[in-house]
Amino acid sequence: MKPLLAFDRWSGDASAVTRAPKGIQPEPLTAWLAAEVGVAPPLSFQPIAGGASNLTFAVTDATGRRVVLRRPPTGHVLASAHDMTREHRVISALAPTAVPVPPALGLCTDAAVNGADFYVMDFVDGSVVFDRSDAMNVAEAVRPAMARSIVDTLADLHSLDPDEVGLGDLGRREGYCSRQLRRWQRQVDEGSDRDLPEVRQLHDRLVATIPEQQGAGIVHGDYRLDNCIMAPEGSVAAVLDWELCTLGDVLMDVAGLVTWWGDRRAGLGRLSEMPTTVDGFGTPADVLERYSRRSDRDLSSLDWYVALQFWRVACIIEGVRVRHTAGAMGDNQHYDDSGARVFIDYSLNRCAELLDTAA
Repeated sequence: MKPLLAFDRWSGDASAVTRAPKGIQPEPLTAWLAAEVGVAPPLSFQPIAGGASNLTFAVTDATGRRVVLRRPPTGHVLASAHDMTREHRVISALAPTAVPVPPALGLCTDAAVNGADFYVMDFVDGSVVFDRSDAMNVAEAVRPAMARSIVDTLADLHSLDPDEVGLGDLGRREGYCSRQLRRWQRQVDEGSDRDLPEVRQLHDRLVATIPEQQGAGIVHGDYRLDNCIMAPEGSVAAVLDWELCTLGDVLMDVAGLVTWWGDRRAGLGRLSEMPTTVDGFGTPADVLERYSRRSDRDLSSLDWYVALQFWRVACIIEGVRVRHTAGAMGDNQHYDDSGARVFIDYSLNRCAELLDTAA
């Protein structure tokens, strides 16, 4: 399992002063962190690879204390994306609830410090089960506990009253799916460097068949096992990656969890290597059965939501592909552009198949 924090891929002498990675301005940033967070210089800044949107860095100080910094990609980003203030607000609001999140330590909106807004959170001990090889290293008796905790934590999130936790104005509550369709189509229209007519065609089919929204709750937006830090006994220690969080139709989170549960036989790329495809984690049907125990929401239209998830994934990966091509995602020597294009096509095809089946 990947140690300590989601996407942890770095190694080396954490106490040494290292060359600052792209996205870090070490001198003003060190001064700010020392004053606002109380770290002890000199600091080591190490990219935490694996996130495909915002940039994440592990920061280690002279005493060995570790914190985590999140900032947008370098270069031009779309105005509605990569809102650090929003992420910081969400984890701060959820801190006293049953939903485990990393403790927020500070937010900076002065671009002179590091070139863009950023926030800092505490380093949470635990492991991230990123792929099948990680999952195979989880004890067989722990795997079902992880699966249960992942589903139960999502149900806990969806049971929260946004007003009671101070997030009542985080977003508009109604028309969530139609807003998602507009948002991601717009980002493809404005941000892609190529013509993708199938994205528009599927957008129109989805718009024409939106199910009636069943109330409104807090939607994580990218909820799955590898976006959580897991404790050794299998419970969720912290939920990560809140950049897409808003208010709206929580069935999108349920569909996302089902989509990213993976498919060892028919899945492509990440979907065939998801950790939850290993024996012991159960099936997507088990996910829905467990969620149904904790929620009274009607899941009969979930295939439509899964179709929307595949379409949305295609739009998101297209944006990631464009940012990598433009060099806005930092130093990543392992990015596979052709693989991204294949996965986008696969996701669009799966969306079409699900819509055909539901028609």
